Amino acid sequence: MYTNMLLPANESEFSMKAVRHGIARAKRIDSRASALTVLPPFHTFAIDAEMIEDTRTEYKARMQERAEKTLGAVAHAVRAAAVACETVQVEHDHPEQATIDTAKSKGYDLIFMASHGRHGVAAIVIGSETVKVLTHCRIPVLVHR
Repeated sequence: MYTNMLLPANESEFSMKAVRHGIARAKRIDSRASALTVLPPFHTFAIDAEMIEDTRTEYKARMQERAEKTLGAVAHAVRAAAVACETVQVEHDHPEQATIDTAKSKGYDLIFMASHGRHGVAAIVIGSETVKVLTHCRIPVLVHR
């Protein structure tokens, strides 16, 4: 059975719902859980408005605030469920690769993550981090819908 579960989290409704369910599952199967949030690094040349408008320091402060908000919501869910859960924060251009790399390096045996919520052509054209993790990861992935 799974003993070490990774819960990728961002500020989306789908992600937070999956995290809550992942924490409940970890409690039921007596598994350790860790929540992961991935922050995009600052780039001098970028099209992202947040990077263009901010200095590196302002951008990092805003991204840190976003991570703390996300991980704070996870911490609240963890306290409510009385489950031990650590939080992990990494900086990476590609959230799917950061998820896979973190899972491999820290020995997670299950990734429990949200579906993106898109349907039809949007799902095909835009894609999702979940699909990319499913495609490139050898660790089992449980997708919450």
